[in-house]
Amino acid sequence: MKNLYTLRGVDKSYAGPVETVAVLKGVDLDLAEGETVAVVGASGSGKSTLLHILGTLDTPSAGSVLCRGADLARLNDDEKAAFRNREIGFVFQFHHLLPEFNTLENVAMQAIIGGMAKKRAVELAEQTLMLVGLTERATHSVTTLSGGERQRAAIARAVLARPGVLLADEPTGNLDEKTGLQVTSLLLDLNRQLGTTLVIVTHNLEIADKMQRCLELKDGKLLEK
Repeated sequence: MKNLYTLRGVDKSYAGPVETVAVLKGVDLDLAEGETVAVVGASGSGKSTLLHILGTLDTPSAGSVLCRGADLARLNDDEKAAFRNREIGFVFQFHHLLPEFNTLENVAMQAIIGGMAKKRAVELAEQTLMLVGLTERATHSVTTLSGGERQRAAIARAVLARPGVLLADEPTGNLDEKTGLQVTSLLLDLNRQLGTTLVIVTHNLEIADKMQRCLELKDGKLLEK
């Protein structure tokens, strides 16, 4: 498989009230196109920080983050925003859907704000809602959706523009076990159908075991499990 990400010597530190706190220490990582990867570790180990660096929501203190050969750490804010719109889909623990809009509008809106023509965004939203099994809920208010349906709508929004990578931060954290496993199965189905690389941060080892690779962050180091 062709390499998508190459991280070398990535450090991330934050200035605390008394001393500087090192979260990531010399992280090296290769991610191939289309693979599925879980990142596990204790709370505060830096899992979300690593995900944010992959998605250009955060910048490393040192090291290089290459995606398709471009060093993301060297991009300016506008270039990072363009990269995120083109390459990254985000799914978080909270779905962040807007209650005043229906399901279809929620899924299409981010792409429209990002510059996609409204007609095209709506067409893609309809297609993507079919992929996640929410066609019959397209015109329903998101306030009427179950927790699992809301997360599926959030996933549809994330993959609408067919990004190269889907970054999921505890996407099942607010769901019961059965629904969480259904959402995980959906993420894996989309990986197979769309070829989108999947990186999922989770505390759930049962979910982590379903990924092709499992990495653990411990004491700032990234270890293959």
